[in-house]
Amino acid sequence: MPRLPDQEDNVVTRMRYRFKEAWDCFWDFALRDNVLEVAIGLIIAAAFTKVVNSFVSDLYLPIISLLPFLNRNLEDKFAVLRKGKHYSDWGPDGYNTLEQARDDGALVMAYGTFLNTFISFVSIGLTLYTVGQVYTYFSEDVVIKRTVKCRYCRKWISSKAVRCVNCTSWQDGREDQIRS
Repeated sequence: MPRLPDQEDNVVTRMRYRFKEAWDCFWDFALRDNVLEVAIGLIIAAAFTKVVNSFVSDLYLPIISLLPFLNRNLEDKFAVLRKGKHYSDWGPDGYNTLEQARDDGALVMAYGTFLNTFISFVSIGLTLYTVGQVYTYFSEDVVIKRTVKCRYCRKWISSKAVRCVNCTSWQDGREDQIRS
């Protein structure tokens, strides 16, 4: 049987062309400026979050734990809502640690862990707000934009908006003049 080299070469050429086209499209997508900026921003944000969490857990909460009514680390505070099977085996006061209570199958409210997470969230938010304000002060490029509620549809819009993007009403009072 005779070989059909033209047809085989044509299929290979088309496959090679499609693969190269797909690779070029992926490369254009992956190396766009804003994709790289977002990736770098996410990496920096993850590192920043670790630093703030360490600050809260390792420096801030131990100082709060020195308060007279807190006799141990705030992160270890919990309340037993339903006792486990071996509650009395741990002594007259019950469980010593959150892990003991959870391992025993007790229903616990870990309010210390929640407070740790909440303080971390507030710390990250305040720090990012401060960084945004400092950046705005030095670069005059507004990062944190002020918003107000539209008087008609009550959705948030830019404070500099002349018209609402949601209901298209005028924000300078023209709507009231037309109705009068």
